[in-house]
Amino acid sequence: MKDFAKQALLFCTSFLIIIVVASALKFLSLRVEWAKNLPAKPETSLTLLIAASHWALSLALFSSILFSLCYSARKKYSALMTVISIMCLSFLFCIGFSFILDNWESVPTGEHIGIPLGDKGLILSNSLSRNETAIILLNGKSDPLGQRVSAVPDQPLIYHEASNTSFSLPPIPFNNTTPMFLDSLSIDIRLNAEMFQIKYGEGFISYFIFAFSLIFLLCSLGHAIEFSAWPLANLFLGILAFRGILAFETFLNNPEMQEMIASYLNGMIPLALAVPFIFLGIGLLLHLYSFLVFIIKRRNDDEY
Repeated sequence: MKDFAKQALLFCTSFLIIIVVASALKFLSLRVEWAKNLPAKPETSLTLLIAASHWALSLALFSSILFSLCYSARKKYSALMTVISIMCLSFLFCIGFSFILDNWESVPTGEHIGIPLGDKGLILSNSLSRNETAIILLNGKSDPLGQRVSAVPDQPLIYHEASNTSFSLPPIPFNNTTPMFLDSLSIDIRLNAEMFQIKYGEGFISYFIFAFSLIFLLCSLGHAIEFSAWPLANLFLGILAFRGILAFETFLNNPEMQEMIASYLNGMIPLALAVPFIFLGIGLLLHLYSFLVFIIKRRNDDEY
């Protein structure tokens, strides 16, 4: 019971810390992304915070399970107790925070946040360089289809009357310095968070099947985390394994892949159950492999 209490305390603490910190950082990131778009999207601080919390929920789930598995492997806790306790805690936190965020969305929103981005004579450009073509909106962002002037390098200014064609304003020229692997990770976490929201909207049974199968698969990677005798090496191996699961989920939920799976199943089972069944099948094989490895190690120890 003492080991279980330590494990539960670690999971709860890491989950809460990660979700709070990740929500705050993602909220600031969404504010910056919002400010980079013209015209300003009708967003509020509350809606941005809810979106950030959904994203942080997925990150906290993966990270907390990873840290708990690494800690249990280092302390040599019972594998069965570890898997059962982590699965129960993970699902309780997932359903609890999903319920809170779903009810939070029904709270009346406040005034739209906004930053004055320019009035008459607003200059738009996709580059920070002064030697690039720019568009000058004479009436500002309030009338993007109205009178405007094109400034082409080494050419006279070109005046345009009001246009009836569609005209989308380009983003403010902020450079994106985020590494590509972090961008892809953020996108996959967002897609996972959106899938949690979709399943929650479909009902508790659909949410339970998806969340349980994903958590079951993540908890089956305990043997991969015990691969090395170095705790730090095991942590990096666990990060790579969990990143692979996240990418694998995104791949399976891709519309083209969903069509391929549907054509292969030919109506034998509902398409919504295909991905959870794949997760459960892979997780069951990994759990079985870990169990067989445990039996072999114990038999070798008994022989000596």
